[in-house]
Amino acid sequence: MSEDFFDREHWEREILEPALRRHPERRERFETSSGIEIERVYTPKETETDYVEDLGFPGQYPFTRGVYPTVYRGRLWTMRQYAGYATAEESNRRYKYLLSQGQTGLSVAFDLPTQIGYDSDHPLAEGEVGKVGVAIDSLEDMETLFGGISLDKVSTSMTINAPAAILLAMYIAVAKKQGIDPQVLRGTIQNDILKEYVARGTYIFPPQPSMRLITDTFSYCKENLPRWNTISISGYHIREAGATAVQEVAFTLANAIAYVEAAIKAGLNVDEFAGRISFFFNAHNDFLEEVAKFRAARRLWARIMKERFGARQPRSWMLRFHTQTAGCTLTAQQPDNNVGRVTLQALAAVLGGTQSLHTNSRDEALSLPTEKSVQIALRTQQIIAHESGVANTIDPLAGSYYIEALTNEIESRAKEYIEKIDALGGALAAIERGFIQREIQESAYCYQRAVEQGEQIVVGVNEFVIQEKTTLRRLRVDPAVQKQQIERLQALRERRDNEEVQNLLTRLRGAAQGTENLLPIILECVEAYATLGEICGVLREVFGEYRPTLAL
Repeated sequence: MSEDFFDREHWEREILEPALRRHPERRERFETSSGIEIERVYTPKETETDYVEDLGFPGQYPFTRGVYPTVYRGRLWTMRQYAGYATAEESNRRYKYLLSQGQTGLSVAFDLPTQIGYDSDHPLAEGEVGKVGVAIDSLEDMETLFGGISLDKVSTSMTINAPAAILLAMYIAVAKKQGIDPQVLRGTIQNDILKEYVARGTYIFPPQPSMRLITDTFSYCKENLPRWNTISISGYHIREAGATAVQEVAFTLANAIAYVEAAIKAGLNVDEFAGRISFFFNAHNDFLEEVAKFRAARRLWARIMKERFGARQPRSWMLRFHTQTAGCTLTAQQPDNNVGRVTLQALAAVLGGTQSLHTNSRDEALSLPTEKSVQIALRTQQIIAHESGVANTIDPLAGSYYIEALTNEIESRAKEYIEKIDALGGALAAIERGFIQREIQESAYCYQRAVEQGEQIVVGVNEFVIQEKTTLRRLRVDPAVQKQQIERLQALRERRDNEEVQNLLTRLRGAAQGTENLLPIILECVEAYATLGEICGVLREVFGEYRPTLAL
């Protein structure tokens, strides 16, 4: 090989400069969506150690190349389409349709009243029942939601946070009614309240009792649901709110640190619960930055768990994550363009080593996705898995100079953010002071300004615009859903044993005022058909409700 092969000065002088005279660069500076400057070309450093010292092998600390040795050569990622709308009956039909189309895991979307702990007949639920997810008021709804689906045969993810312990109890109760031992249940509850305070807003209780519910869930599942992921710490919603890739990694891991610290403070050994922590990330448009983001997050978390918390079990070091393509990138204009966006985002998640994946549908900027659109989204994953060849080798982009440089840079910048958050007293203190919120808001503002000024092209929105009339069929939730749901709820209250329900709610109140684990009594309440709103109402009385303060 020529001595000039990796001589950068020779390359720039003899090859690059003449080319630039013929074809000047399109702009002076190229950068990722996080503002990381992109070099014209990436070559080995003087010793190459900057790139290769942390690569290792898949399944080997620090897991840059993947948490499992075989990655997709052993098993493909779980194809888990997020779904749920209107009533439990309608959502059940959608789940069965998706499973029939080759989906390999369920992912439940709950409506807004359910997410904030209100029954469908509460005045604040008016107009929201069944709109952005399925309405779940009681165990009866949960039984209908999973009717005809054996819970020991599927892995189920539930995007629920403030009332996560209650929905998990309902899931356990359904499994028991199916004759299934909870020990074999597989799945995830999101159960991540900190990101609600900064990016999403579906909180109920103040931080301290919310953290208690989370650590109670950790402890209960350790004994009773050993295969269940007790939390899915979400960077997805942080990114949807406007964060950059670097901020998504930094703020997600800072929140994760807070959960680990809370669990240890509650008396749990780190290796008793860390192996069931999972993560939820966004797959955005900047393709190669997204691949590097996943690699950087994996490596940084491994180091945090091993070096900061002294975890000894390799499983405790592993960052296992679900990915969803970026809803905020979907456009109502030229909605078929969203198929291309989602394909690139999904491919980035796969090349980044995700354990499960949801692909958004082309019409989600317009309405709930139709069955046809959901099928296209699922087929996108299946084409990547079975036709593209990217799953045929382990970590195919490893060793790319650009990927490794980006991975190093994202990790470095995320560490700087985490150090700032530590200096403020941790994630909860940083949230209370408004630091994380302000950082996200500034990034969101900069992006929107770039779009409006034409510096950031969004195809079909500010460039390549056409006059069109959207012909996609839109799925709308029937307004009668709320009336039907309220009627079912009222009928349930009339036929259940209300004296037993009230006695159990009284016991729940006493337990919440004390220090015992709340999951067992919540499960008893659920099995007696106490409603979500009734259980959350008792906890509201004891814990109070969170009211955000305006950080100056």
